[in-house]
Amino acid sequence: MKMAETQLGLAPLLLYLVVVLLSSSALVVESGIGVNWGTISSHRLSPSTVVDLLKGNKINKVKLFDADPGSLRALMGSGIEVMVGIPNDLLALLSSSTAAADLWVSQNVSRYMVKGGTNINVSWCWFCVVACQRVTFMEQSGGSSSMGHNDVTSRVGLKHKNRGLKDKNRGPANVMDILTRIFMNLIMSMWKDARYVAVGNEPFLTGYSGQFQSYVIPALTNIQQSLAKANLAAIVKLVVPCNADAYESSLPSQGTFRPELTQIITQLVSFLNSDGSPFMVNIYPFLSLYGNSDFPQEYAFFEGTTHAVTDGPNVYYNAFDGNFDTLVAALEKLGYGQMPIVVGEVGWPTDGALGANLTAARAFNQGLVNHILSNKGTPLRPGVPPMDIYLFSLLDEGAKSVLPGNFERHWGIFSFDGQAKYSLNLGLGNGLLKNAKDVQYLPSRWCVADPSRDLSGVSNHFRLACTVADCTTLNYGGSCNGIGAKGNISYAFNSYYQIQKQNSLSCEFDGLGMVTFLDPSIGECRFLVGITDNHSSGIGWHSWSFIVWWLVFWISWMLLM
Repeated sequence: MKMAETQLGLAPLLLYLVVVLLSSSALVVESGIGVNWGTISSHRLSPSTVVDLLKGNKINKVKLFDADPGSLRALMGSGIEVMVGIPNDLLALLSSSTAAADLWVSQNVSRYMVKGGTNINVSWCWFCVVACQRVTFMEQSGGSSSMGHNDVTSRVGLKHKNRGLKDKNRGPANVMDILTRIFMNLIMSMWKDARYVAVGNEPFLTGYSGQFQSYVIPALTNIQQSLAKANLAAIVKLVVPCNADAYESSLPSQGTFRPELTQIITQLVSFLNSDGSPFMVNIYPFLSLYGNSDFPQEYAFFEGTTHAVTDGPNVYYNAFDGNFDTLVAALEKLGYGQMPIVVGEVGWPTDGALGANLTAARAFNQGLVNHILSNKGTPLRPGVPPMDIYLFSLLDEGAKSVLPGNFERHWGIFSFDGQAKYSLNLGLGNGLLKNAKDVQYLPSRWCVADPSRDLSGVSNHFRLACTVADCTTLNYGGSCNGIGAKGNISYAFNSYYQIQKQNSLSCEFDGLGMVTFLDPSIGECRFLVGITDNHSSGIGWHSWSFIVWWLVFWISWMLLM
């Protein structure tokens, strides 16, 4: 009797905690706008700082290009939906070895889903359900508990077959049963929101000459089987990010996949359809403009054009819609015209080439966001469901390959140090972009060419500096292209100096360099100051939040014993 009274007294407390948790974190309305988080940079923000940046801007979806443990640990408990990436160079191994696939899923998916996961909502609800089920079991067994930890977790893990717990007792059991059902239903509703594993990245790109093509379907199959073994196949979906050059047409309605890809794409969409996964595509109107001098510039943006494309009854006023519907038509020709489509990458660079600048990037990205949030869709996919996109990208990556062009290192809506490059409203209820906080910079000093020295023999030093550091802004169309020969040398020296963490020897250059405490930046040409190395994610406030909630329910659980 005393135990029942205690439980009756604590039931309102647990109900209050349920309400608080639901209102604070569970019932977040997800936007269709996420971001890509790449990490190929010589100046990396700590993962916890990046996660805080995402949270501060209310960005609740992020796409990774690998399964970096530091990034995934920092994302644990953040509530951010995560797409984990498998690099192309792993496809051969994963396609040929089920053991390798099992290990990859175990190390890069399962451990995070179980221990707090990439979305805290699942984790704290898991612990709540364990607690509630244990209380219900105790009441049904007369107040004592001989149930071990494995027994409890197995009940929760069996796809929730025990959701409808029989209520044989009156009183507190009713309350606990209600709470249990609330949490069970909440978990099931949240697990319908698929998290993704991206298998490869643009493996059908023409530049790869079919190098990865034969590995895609076997790798997908093995990863799916590994997810099934881990009881995650229902909540983690597989996608293959494809480049827009996988399909072609002069008009959207005539879209078809490249002939040499028809067989593999047919197999892919069949697999995706059976798995309940979307088709993922990367769309870059900038590349259409960059690679074709005859491409109408205004058609790349969303502000109207005099070069609209008329396709039967449909009229296209921007390249994004035209590209998207070309894919829709290509899928329809394969019998999958209603397959969901996710845009895995879309954006505009800010430097390194003509047309890659702050003004154009802001115009494109703001126009894109407004277009997505308007829910107008495209002529072939109007209105519902709203488009799902991932902006490319969150941060600049100063160590990326520049083989496609010098602009490759400048796609970020934030600079390498998490500072917003331009005003952009993502429509996520947070106004304009918010900068990263508490970024730790190196001292305010720069390495420049010594004006008193003869610089005629500087070419080898310049070449060395730009081989190691990023000098892409100095090239034609870049923001630093017009600073003159001495300015170019100073920029190269400083870029190298900052990568070397301002080591005094790194500004020698045979006596041609000197350290200055006066910022040598010129106009839009920024001479950067590096940030301190801080790659350890530690336990951020998101993880501490998870621990606190876990302790609350653990204490409540113990009090109810």
